[in-house]
Amino acid sequence: MFIGKAAQLSGTTIKAIRHYEAIGLLPSPQRAGRYRVYSAQSVELLMLIKCAQQLGFKLKELQAILHGHQGDALPWARASQAIAHKQEELALQMAALQKMQAGLVEFDAMLKHSNQNCTISTN
Repeated sequence: MFIGKAAQLSGTTIKAIRHYEAIGLLPSPQRAGRYRVYSAQSVELLMLIKCAQQLGFKLKELQAILHGHQGDALPWARASQAIAHKQEELALQMAALQKMQAGLVEFDAMLKHSNQNCTISTN
């Protein structure tokens, strides 16, 4: 299939596909004359890249995961390690956000309490 069909099936854009090829995320496709010809495996890889990005992976992280990827065999062990690392990062971020939320609740209560004790004289 040509690049437009691969983009449509994977939910990406032609520009993104060309970028992924340029940075080595997507192997260079075969060509039919001057046209790029993509396989079903290419579309699956594009869908994986898009999904990973939606889950917070940066292209640099995906480059590290997919480095040396050839053909059908995706590096599942590296992907699994990266997912575990991303989960740890998210857990730390969630803990920090929960701490911040608790601080905001405490700060709001403090302000409300001090506001009740403060009266403005109009004399």
